[in-house]
Amino acid sequence: MTNTVLIAPDKFKGSLTAGEVADALAAGLRSAGSDGTGTVHCEILPLADGGDGSVDAAVASGFARHRCTVAGPTGQPVRASIAFDGITAVVEVANTCGLAILTGSTLEPLDASSRGFGEAVRFALTLGPSRVVLALGGSSSTDGGMGMLTALGLNFLDHSGASLEGTGRSLSQVHSVTGSLVPELDGVELILASDVHNPLHGPTGAAAVFGPQKGATPSDVSTLDAGLKHFSSVLTGAGLFSEGPSDVAHHPGAGSAGGVGFACLLMGAKQVSGADYFLDLLDFDARKDVCDVVITAEGSIDDQTLAGKLPAAVARRSGTRPIIAVAGRSLLAREQWAEMSLSAVYALTDYTDTDSSKDAGLSAELLRVIGREIGDAVLGIPQS
Repeated sequence: MTNTVLIAPDKFKGSLTAGEVADALAAGLRSAGSDGTGTVHCEILPLADGGDGSVDAAVASGFARHRCTVAGPTGQPVRASIAFDGITAVVEVANTCGLAILTGSTLEPLDASSRGFGEAVRFALTLGPSRVVLALGGSSSTDGGMGMLTALGLNFLDHSGASLEGTGRSLSQVHSVTGSLVPELDGVELILASDVHNPLHGPTGAAAVFGPQKGATPSDVSTLDAGLKHFSSVLTGAGLFSEGPSDVAHHPGAGSAGGVGFACLLMGAKQVSGADYFLDLLDFDARKDVCDVVITAEGSIDDQTLAGKLPAAVARRSGTRPIIAVAGRSLLAREQWAEMSLSAVYALTDYTDTDSSKDAGLSAELLRVIGREIGDAVLGIPQS
């Protein structure tokens, strides 16, 4: 008997990439059935939801990787990459100016910039794409996209006419705007891939909700929130965009990536669910249709997962075939499995007392053990 399993995981943040999770599970699955009961065939599809790992997931599905050097969150050179298949380019905040890139892991809530993301977008445009996917998860900055817009042609000036760096600290100093967006953007479809629905500023805005995760103190949050509001007001007065920035600031998703979502919306980007868009981009539906079982995975499965994170989208689109979830930890009660139509949930915490989230080798080893257990169970499932 041969059963085909689609392994479609997200990353285990801080431990393993989605590809590494898939490879470890596949190794375990393929080792099952040594008693002659059959074999397991694995289809591997590493996934992302618009956060870190989006470029890697696209490359794993067949996109070509293109490398470029951009300014990191605090200006240091960073070797980043984008994915391109001849039509669609995928550019992500995380590998250009994300939290993980900060030197020495020192958070810079006021001085981190999104400029590197804009430079990566500009590099992607040199390849002649028809579409650019802007993957916004994992940002280190709260600059309203000021850094990105600077890299794409705008110049922000203070009262004395001096140019400003695109940082959260600079937002309140912006007095005027000159320049225009690079012409290479003309005719290119922009897709904002994010599942964040916060506005730019206010009590549920970028600074208030996400600023503390980036090291912002209560005083910093107040400074950043006031700066974001001021920034949108100055852009409104500049008249550079067809839709008023002050109105766009209130759109759900404007607060994603520290306000980069706001700048992307101003440029005419179409906002989509990151999870579902990447499932479509990576051809999930066609891949799962030829499989008997689907395995999804992420570092933590909890109530946020049920609210629409990537594993929930995978489960929703997997049809009636058995769906198995694997996680670093699971906080779901067994009675909650039905909300995602899960047949089983395996958690690394059930196999060790050690914190595997800080040990990539241990995580991979446990995933291989779990993969073998799943494989033995799968071989007992009648083929569809």
